[in-house]
Amino acid sequence: MDNAQRIAEHYIAVWNETDADERSKLIAETFTDDTTYIDPLMAADGPSELHALVGAVHQRFPGFRFALVGKPDGYGSRLRFSWKLGPADNDDMIKGTDFAVVEDGRLRSVDGFLDRIPATA
Repeated sequence: MDNAQRIAEHYIAVWNETDADERSKLIAETFTDDTTYIDPLMAADGPSELHALVGAVHQRFPGFRFALVGKPDGYGSRLRFSWKLGPADNDDMIKGTDFAVVEDGRLRSVDGFLDRIPATA
């Protein structure tokens, strides 16, 4: 897969976009119309549910930013990349690895795994 970096960067851009209209455009460019997303805490079926899910993350974690960790890799239609999330003073508070299926250069499905999350009281 020669576009793994570009696809992963666009994915991170979706999660970082706080403007709802811009996020809708990025989702349309980055994900297929029948996209699915799932991780241990949440799931989305289709672009509109994904849009709402990302918005909810921004509400719950204002000021947090996602960033890629390492180099994305892939083969055939499969993509794997790691990321970190946190506020400016602790930008790797949460870490994860996502596995995706790519179709025609866009994400058809994403399965997320949380590698590190803060302990809760």
